[in-house]
Amino acid sequence: MVRKGIRIKIKIDTLVLALSSPLIVGIYNQSSLIKTYRSNEPSSEALPKIFDEILRFYDIGTLFYTNGPGSFMSIKVSYVFLKSLSIALKIPLLACDGFTFNANSPIKALGSQWFFKEEEGIVLKPNPKNEASQFILPLTLDKSLFENKNEPLYILPAV
Repeated sequence: MVRKGIRIKIKIDTLVLALSSPLIVGIYNQSSLIKTYRSNEPSSEALPKIFDEILRFYDIGTLFYTNGPGSFMSIKVSYVFLKSLSIALKIPLLACDGFTFNANSPIKALGSQWFFKEEEGIVLKPNPKNEASQFILPLTLDKSLFENKNEPLYILPAV
């Protein structure tokens, strides 16, 4: 927005879904989705490009992201990038699991294994159908779904 030669940035929130390809970033103004970014590039390439553009036009109020389960590298890169941005800009980083944005559908793990959210928590097992729902940005951002505990949600054991 430009007013008498002065550029005024809109205060927004961002939601990053980076558990699989494509990486998706949503821009929310007063909890309503106003813009979407998608990239099939690796998180390490996509996030800096997308946020370079976002920061030219907007002031970020809060960063929201899915902290797992999913691609180990995407989770790690997203967390480091967003945590660094959070510290540098002095803004909160909040997280929730990815099942929130794919209709509680299985999430691809490694090989023939998939992540499932069950009553006892997140479990790893085969998915006979090899099917999963796509991650989708909500039209309205429900901030109550997120928490301050924002560390990556790693389910697979270290190799």
